[in-house]
Amino acid sequence: MNPVRPIGVFVADDHGLIREAIRLALAAEPDIEIVAEAERGDEVLPRVRECCPDVVLLDLRMPGMQGLDVLDRLRGECPDTKVAMLSAVDDPEIAADALRRGAVAYLGKRIDPATLVPTIRQIADGTITAETFALLEPAGQAAARHADLSPRETQMLMRLADGRSNREIARELWLSEHTVKYHLTNVYRKIGVRGRTEAARYAFEHALAGRS
Repeated sequence: MNPVRPIGVFVADDHGLIREAIRLALAAEPDIEIVAEAERGDEVLPRVRECCPDVVLLDLRMPGMQGLDVLDRLRGECPDTKVAMLSAVDDPEIAADALRRGAVAYLGKRIDPATLVPTIRQIADGTITAETFALLEPAGQAAARHADLSPRETQMLMRLADGRSNREIARELWLSEHTVKYHLTNVYRKIGVRGRTEAARYAFEHALAGRS
């Protein structure tokens, strides 16, 4: 039996610390391999042609060529390569523009390393949804920050409000049901509710539902 080929990831970011953080987050994953990196936007397309990655993590702002311009070139010349934008800017309009132009996800650079790994797997297998923490409406962003919800906890609450069971949430986010239950317990404590029904009501009242 032939071994399964790892998911090839190309990291394009002009900040060395970001690239190093991504390397560390992926280092222990046998099914994910960083195949190349780039510091400049104008380096991305030639290197993608050479190494044919499955997933490109593409910084929004880079010297040489801006991320959205690189995205346009990749969509035109390498349509089978899936692109996820990386950005420190939580701007729903920019995120929506990136998705319209062909990105499969818009990821904040504050993303939890534990979230990055399953997200890359979802991108590679085509199960990722356009929802990200950065894509919440401003009211939802404010509510999540006010309650001190992490991006992962926000994902959990959004999916709970959309009617997912713990098992469904676990399957979508590549987690165990025990981990989902742990996160939701923290969510309930932070937003001051006693269970799923009250949590769902909180999500709808604070623009944290209907986004997944």
